Amino acid sequence: MRDVKELIGKILTKVENNENEIIFTCEGGEQYKMYHSQDCCESVYVEDIVGDLNDLIGTPILIADEVDNPEHEERWFASLNEEKRYLESYTWTFYKFATIKGFVDIRWYGESNGYYSESVDFILLGKDREY
Repeated sequence: MRDVKELIGKILTKVENNENEIIFTCEGGEQYKMYHSQDCCESVYVEDIVGDLNDLIGTPILIADEVDNPEHEERWFASLNEEKRYLESYTWTFYKFATIKGFVDIRWYGESNGYYSESVDFILLGKDREY
C-alpha cells in the first residue's frame, strides 16, 4: 500500500468517484486507486466528500494527508447515532487534499466486528497488487 503523500507535487488530469473507489489520474498517465476490498462482517465506504474534486485537477497537489479516528475519537464518538455507538470496531479515515484552487476532504467510514480490516487502500494501478 502507498502513502497518499505520493500525490504531493503531482498534477492530476482526472479524479473519478466510482462508488467507494476513487481513481486519481496524473499527468504522466499513472493512476492511483483509493478503495477498500470488502470482506465478510465489515463495511467500509466513502461517507462524505467536502469540496469539489475538480479543484484537484490541473495544478500541483500541495497537501495530501491521511488522518484517522484515534486522534479524533472523542469528538466523533459523541456524534454517532445509537446504532453505530455499539459497534465492536469502527474507523473514520479522512483524506485531506489541496491545490491552489481549493481543498477537498474525503471521509471514509469503516465498521466491523473487530476481526476485519477497516482501512482504506491506496495503490498505484499497474504496479501494486490488489487483494
